[in-house]
Amino acid sequence: MRVMKWSMIALAVSAGTSQFAIASSQDDAKGFVEDSTFSINTRLLYFSRDFRNNTGGQSRREETGLGFNGLYQSGFTQGTIGVGFDAIGLLGVKLDSGKGRAGTGLFPNGSDGRAQDDYSKGGGAIKFRISDTVLKIGDQYTTAPVFASDDSRLLPELPQGVSITSNEIKGLKLEAGHFTSIVAQSQTFKDSISDSSDVGHVGLKEANFVGGVYSFTPELTGSLYYSKVEDYWKKTYANINWTHALSKDQSLAFDFNIYSTKSDGLGLQRAEKDNTTKLDNRAYSLQGAYTIDAHTFTLAYQKVSGDGDYGYGIDGGGTIFLANSIARSDFNAEDEKSFQARYDLNMATFGVPGLSFMTRYVKGTGANTADTSNGKEWERDIEAKYVIQSGPAKDLSLRLRQATYRSSDGVYYGSASIDELRLIAQYPLNIL
Repeated sequence: MRVMKWSMIALAVSAGTSQFAIASSQDDAKGFVEDSTFSINTRLLYFSRDFRNNTGGQSRREETGLGFNGLYQSGFTQGTIGVGFDAIGLLGVKLDSGKGRAGTGLFPNGSDGRAQDDYSKGGGAIKFRISDTVLKIGDQYTTAPVFASDDSRLLPELPQGVSITSNEIKGLKLEAGHFTSIVAQSQTFKDSISDSSDVGHVGLKEANFVGGVYSFTPELTGSLYYSKVEDYWKKTYANINWTHALSKDQSLAFDFNIYSTKSDGLGLQRAEKDNTTKLDNRAYSLQGAYTIDAHTFTLAYQKVSGDGDYGYGIDGGGTIFLANSIARSDFNAEDEKSFQARYDLNMATFGVPGLSFMTRYVKGTGANTADTSNGKEWERDIEAKYVIQSGPAKDLSLRLRQATYRSSDGVYYGSASIDELRLIAQYPLNIL
């Protein structure tokens, strides 16, 4: 890491020296085995995507699969430096597919275009802890807003690299990472996430990031991150989140996110050579929510300005912490502005704990794409979810998600009209 990347860590540490915790997590270490946990998350997923009125290609994708996500996390050995180990095992099983219906992203596809019957992947990471700082080396999930692994299909993405997370200062979380590969959601080999326009290599070559989250008050938090993805781009991310209870049954929440992205390395050279857009843009969203009893009403505005779309994916499919990145579209095209209206209902207030509903509508305008300078799109999502509260099936969740997407031109996001349905049953089993 360059000294520049560590400067904001040093600033945060110097500003918060009076808030050090008296006791550390390592002081309470119980041992490698004694503190171990092992869980298996089982996910059954039916995924259907209907490309309505699509006469030039595949009109429908429809597949069903069963995924198993096993995670073992050891405790830390006692002493000044604690040592531990984490292991991840992933298995996906095809339950239903077909050559003409494949391509949902649930399974790897063979050379004949058919989905594989099953696939597996996994790995491990060694970890070290000093006080409240953890260093992890190996296969691990990531959640940083500039490098986040995606879990929107049957199995999650699995990055490989080094991360360090520090909670030495009360209210302040600092983290940094160096990653060199990612196993895609529907693949089993490293560097399986690639860019079709890539020059010189395939997949992630190197991504470095640093940043942190600070709680100014119990109601106000802020985040600041920086990342560099070699031969793609540099990013800066900032966030402010504020929540306030108006009364026992009412609250307000505001969330602001912003990314600044610039082409870098081969990404910049490629744009200059091919006379294509050099990334130099800002993407931001502002979201406000009002909750009263069982009801939450949300409004959001999102805007991309500058040159190029907000780009992500090679740095993790979850690296888009913007309000209008939803089920089908991200509303992240160059010059695009979008508005969202959302309604959530929590049925626990009416005596049915675990049952909830959500619906939202997002409309985007002014998108500058290869085919239009004023592209328009909209998406409507409807979701119902129930989590069993007690009994042998406690924590089993059942979810129905339906998305309707339309755009003003036939090539925007690959199709002008899409109807999507997902049925998800998920059961977490804690063995240790």
